[in-house]
Amino acid sequence: MTQKTKAMLLLAVTALVWSSGGLAIKLVDMHPMALTGVRSGLAALTLMVLFRGKLSFGFSAVQLGAACGYAGLLITNVVATKLTTSANAILLAYTAPVYVALAAPWFLHEKTRKSDWLFIVCTLIGMALFFLDKLSPTGLIGNGVAMVTGLSYAVFTLCMRAQKSSSPVESVILGHGLTAVCGLLFLRDGLPGMEGLVGLLYLGIVQQGISLALYSWAIKRLGALEAILIMTLEPIFNPLWVALGYGERPGPWAIAGGTLVVGAVTSRAIVAAWRTKQYLTK
Repeated sequence: MTQKTKAMLLLAVTALVWSSGGLAIKLVDMHPMALTGVRSGLAALTLMVLFRGKLSFGFSAVQLGAACGYAGLLITNVVATKLTTSANAILLAYTAPVYVALAAPWFLHEKTRKSDWLFIVCTLIGMALFFLDKLSPTGLIGNGVAMVTGLSYAVFTLCMRAQKSSSPVESVILGHGLTAVCGLLFLRDGLPGMEGLVGLLYLGIVQQGISLALYSWAIKRLGALEAILIMTLEPIFNPLWVALGYGERPGPWAIAGGTLVVGAVTSRAIVAAWRTKQYLTK
């Protein structure tokens, strides 16, 4: 098996492990902030053990910005998953490229092409479709929180790009540490029972910790298009696991919106990869 084939398989495993987070979060009966705090504490410890001797914390503005963006992503994703459907939570988070495209010209001095505006419009329409389903007041708030997840993800992405060739692990560990500090303040009701503890251990050590180590190894050995196509397994399988294991099903408008969002993000990645190939062959 070649390294590239192994990287593709490991990235697919990573996407599937990440996609299981929605079901695990639904099954752990715990305050969402306390849950994300414990999960991040376990994840930070796992990553520090796995990457011991290889970490370099510069505490630069962009490294700290990436950490804050990642903490915002972690917290709002768990809260949104508790308040709305898992499908809405993950697919609205997938709108992050819209914010990246809008902010990249002034933050990274990367030009936004005219074709990107079509992608932005399609994604915004997809976002609007999520709110056409019959939502409870709690579900409506959950959708709003999920949109903040996408914004936080964009902040993390922009700050990581600004770090150029730096490793993402340090920012992720700092983000988990910040999340743990914020979340553990809500641990006043104590830890859940044995089933909940097993879920927390899985979320922290496997779903967030070990999976990131796999991602860090695999992503360096694949092209951007291959990576984005494989990672679309996460938003596709996340609601599927929740439907099978929890009985929660997204509404028809959410399915339509999710299809539009994932399709727009994937299409943009394909076009970007084609442009890069054309440029390199000139």
